[in-house]
Amino acid sequence: MKIYGAILFGLVLGAGVDASAVGTTTTTAPAKTKRHSAGTARVATKLKSSSGTLHTASAPKKSTGTGTATARVVRHSHGARPMLAVRRTRSRYQEHFSASSYADNLTLGDVVEGEDPVVRAAAIEALGNMNGTAIAIDPSTGRILAMVNQKLALSHGAEPCSTIKLTVALAALEEGIVTKDTPVNLGGKYHLTMTEALAHSNNLYFETLGRQLGFERVKHYANEFGLGELAGYHIQGEQLGTYPDEVLPASLGGVGRMCSFGESVSMTPLQLGALVSAIANGGTLYYLQHPESSIDVATFEPKVKRALSIAPLIPEISVGMQGAVQYGTARSLRANFSEFPVMGKTGTCSNNGTRFGWFGSYADTPNGRIVTVFFLEGGRPTFGPKAAELTGAFYRALWDKSYFIQKPGVETSGVVGGGSE
Repeated sequence: MKIYGAILFGLVLGAGVDASAVGTTTTTAPAKTKRHSAGTARVATKLKSSSGTLHTASAPKKSTGTGTATARVVRHSHGARPMLAVRRTRSRYQEHFSASSYADNLTLGDVVEGEDPVVRAAAIEALGNMNGTAIAIDPSTGRILAMVNQKLALSHGAEPCSTIKLTVALAALEEGIVTKDTPVNLGGKYHLTMTEALAHSNNLYFETLGRQLGFERVKHYANEFGLGELAGYHIQGEQLGTYPDEVLPASLGGVGRMCSFGESVSMTPLQLGALVSAIANGGTLYYLQHPESSIDVATFEPKVKRALSIAPLIPEISVGMQGAVQYGTARSLRANFSEFPVMGKTGTCSNNGTRFGWFGSYADTPNGRIVTVFFLEGGRPTFGPKAAELTGAFYRALWDKSYFIQKPGVETSGVVGGGSE
C-alpha cells in the first residue's frame, strides 16, 4: 500500500494538484481554503477489487491557478490491484464568506487637496460601491495621483495572492533559472513557459520556481522589491506589510505556497504600487509620495529608494503581464477598455471568511505611463478579475474625459517593457 500511495502522490502532483494533503487512504481538509476564480477540478482515485464493496472519503482542497481541486479516495474492503482515474467535474466546493463585498462612504476621511481631481473622480466612479481601494501613481516620479479609501490603502494589507508571482518571476529571471520562453516541466508531458504562466496565473509553475530558488533567495528578492518595508515617504497613517523571516512549514505548502499565493506574507496596496511602478519605469523603486496640498504639489520632488537591476528583465515579464489582459485572468479589463496596452497581474485568495481581489497594472498612454492598483475585500463577488474589470472602467472614465490627449512636450517613445495590441 505504501507503493500505491507513492504512485498516487506523484500522479496527483503531476496533474497540478497541491498533493501535500493527499494520503494513501484518506484526505484531510485544510484549515483555510484558497480559491482562484477559474474553473473547478476533481481528482478521483479508485482502488478496485473483486469484492464490490466501496468506501469513500472526500476533502476540499486549496485551488491551483487553473481550478479548485478535490481529492477523493475510493477503496474496496479487501484491496487488490489499484486503478487510477483522474476526471474533472463541474461540482464546486462552496467556501463561506462572512465579509461583504460592498460598502458605503468609502471616501470618508480621505485627504484630497493634493490629488489630481480628474484621476480621483475616475477612480471613485470605477470603484463604485465595491469594498476596496483604488490607487493611481505616476511611475516616473512616485507621486500618488489619487488614493480612494485611504483607510484601506494605508492599512497593513493582506495576502498578495497571485500578485506575489511578479516578485518570483523577476527573481527567477535574475538568477538565470528561466527565460520567458523556457518550458518548465510541471509533471509528465505538461510544460509551461513564464509568459503563459503569468497570463493564466498558474500556481504549479510558480511553486516549482519557488522550490528551485529556495526560501532565502525568494525572501531576498521580495525584500529588494519593497515587500516588508514602508512604501511611502512620510505618508501619515501608512502601516507596514510583512514578509516572514522563516519559511512556511512544509505541511502548509512550504516555499512553493509562498510563491504561488503569498501565504504568510502581508502586502499593502502601496507596496504593490511601488513594485509595479519600478517595472513600469525601468527599475527605479521610488518612495511613493502623497501630496496633501497645492503647495506640496508645487514643491514636489521625487525620492528614490533604490535602483533595481531589472531593466533587462522587464521585456521578459511584460509579455506575460500583457497576456493576462489580452487573453488571461485579467481579460475582463477589455470589456471596458482596449484603446491602449495595459500590462498587469491579478490575484485572488481568501482568509478567515474574507476574500481578496487584487489587480496591479501599468498602461502605455499617449501621456506616458500610469500605474494603478485596485484592491478589493469581501465575499464571493470579490476576486482578481473583478479588480481588473474595475481598472478597465477607470481607464474608460479617463478616456471619456479626454485625459489622455497627448500634452505638448511629453515624450512617449523609448518607454520600457511595452508591447503591441
